[in-house]
This record gives sequence, C-alpha cells and structure tokens, in this order.
Amino acid sequence: MFDMRRREFITLLGGAAAWPIAGWAQQAQKLPVIGFLVASPLPRIKARVEAFRHGLRDLGYIEQRDVIFEWRSAEGQLDRLPALARELVRLKVDVIVAAGGEPPALASKHATQSIPVVLVNVGDPVETGLVSSLRRPGGNITGLSTVAGPEIYGKKLALLKEAIPSLSHVAFLSNPNNSFSAVAEKGTKEAEGVLGITLHTVEAPNPDQLERAVAEAAGVRAGAMLVVQDAMFFTHRERLADLAIRNRLPTMHGNLEHVEAGGLMAYTSNRLYLFRRAAAYVDRILKGASPADLPVEQPTKFELAINLKTARALGLEIPPALLARADEVIE
Repeated sequence: MFDMRRREFITLLGGAAAWPIAGWAQQAQKLPVIGFLVASPLPRIKARVEAFRHGLRDLGYIEQRDVIFEWRSAEGQLDRLPALARELVRLKVDVIVAAGGEPPALASKHATQSIPVVLVNVGDPVETGLVSSLRRPGGNITGLSTVAGPEIYGKKLALLKEAIPSLSHVAFLSNPNNSFSAVAEKGTKEAEGVLGITLHTVEAPNPDQLERAVAEAAGVRAGAMLVVQDAMFFTHRERLADLAIRNRLPTMHGNLEHVEAGGLMAYTSNRLYLFRRAAAYVDRILKGASPADLPVEQPTKFELAINLKTARALGLEIPPALLARADEVIE
C-alpha cells in the first residue's frame, strides 16, 4: 500500500515515469534512500515537497539516478506517525526528513538514535526536546526551525492588536497532541500584560473538535483567534477559515496557506525556502557530515500576509499603515 502511494505521489508531482521493477530494484541496492515522513496528506503539501525536490536537483541529485525516496504520510492522523517512522527505520533509509511540525520529528526521534534525521517546519526543537542546543544538536537530529523562539507568538499577538485596536480578548487555538502548542502558548501569554489582552485557550485534539473549539472561542467573546502552527489545523485550513468567519473571528496564523484558504492574517517564515534549504542538510549528511555537528537553523526573515476579502467579510478595516507593511495582500 505504501509503495503504491509513493508511486502515485511521484506521478502527482510530475516525477519521472516508473522504471521497470528489475531496474528499480537494482538501483535501490546501491542508491541512497531518503525517507520522507509527514503528518499531512502529501497532496496538501505539494508545493513544499516540490521545493525540497528542486533543492536536491540544484545540488545534482536526480531521482532514481542518484537517490530514491520513500514517502510516508500519516494522512492527518498523528497516531500513525510512530509506526510509519519505525517502518522507515526497518527499511534502513540513509536519512529521514521529518516535516510538518513536532509530531513527525518526535516520532522519528523515538524510532531511531542512529539514522540521521533532518527537521523541517518545526517550532522550537530545543524546548520540545528534539535537540540539545541549536548550535550543537548533539545527536542524530538537525535541520530547520520555523520560528526564532516562542516570543514570535507575542509578535503575532501585537499584529492582531494593531489590526484591531480595540482588541482585549483573544482565543488561542491549541492542539494538545502537539508538544509545540505549550511552547507557543507560553510565548503568547508573556505578551498578554504588555498588550492589555486576556488570552483564552481552546483546544481541538482532532478534526471533529474544530467546530466546538471555534464556537467556544466565540462563546467567551474573543475578539480574535490566534492559531498555533499545527499539521492538523493546516490540513483542515479551509474548514477552519470557514468556521472562523461564520463565528465572526479574525484569525492569526503561522502559515501563508492559511491566509490563502481564508484566514485573516499570518506572520510566518517562508516555508518553501525552508524546504528547499533542507536539501542542503540532506546533501551534507549523505556526503558524511554528522547531524550532531550541523547547527539547527532559525529563520531570519518573516513575512506578513493579510486577506482583505476575509477582512471585508468580517466587517474589519485594516489600518493603512499595517497594510503598507504587508508582504502579501490577498484581494
């Protein structure tokens, strides 16, 4: 079943036509194998995966000539990740790319202490116990973080306040199954008093709880909702945006795709750049570098995106000064 999904995904992304089975098996014996473990359905992160593949091609790697992929997706069901990680370990892949937040990364960490793991799109790898330090990870894990520390959530809260000057109550949408939620909540709460905002945490541990969580946020009279970066929320981003608009809740996100799906705002690092940059880590590891000696990179540039169509649906007028600072405005 998983091999079928891998072939289907290569076709979906425009990969090379499948080789004859005998030829592929012969190549598989001598080519390095990259395991790719994600929480979201693969088609939902197509642009990000394509950025990673482009990054490898830029470094001279052609699929099935220089490298082979083993794709594994939990299809949005986080409890499947540990088994999928163990499967990649049994296949003796040369490196695992764990993409899409802390759950795939932690599943990989628990599955192996020897196979190198490259993180992509994780929040805070130190606070969540993935690495010892950013400068010297110290184990078999390294990669790229999406935030420059939990204080970035204070910045998100400040941007919401700038967009809605009268804002006094904000709901924090958390997934208790994602260890980064606690880190992000702590960073957000540290900005509460400074901004004169009261935070109300609402939780959605699975897609069936999204409607209840958003309704709870509206029920406590929150003037906006800050959504933690999370694979499940990302997978169901259109539904989440629709629920927020129906409950008259302006939202702040950590991914541009949420804004494209109808969320109000996002303050985020460029995920396509991070996925492309991850290819350089894989390249260095395949050439013999130890993950323990490769510092974890943090983003240095963040982008502000605003959806004016959603603002109009919510009856909001975004201040011109904030609009002028936006890197992307969706009309």
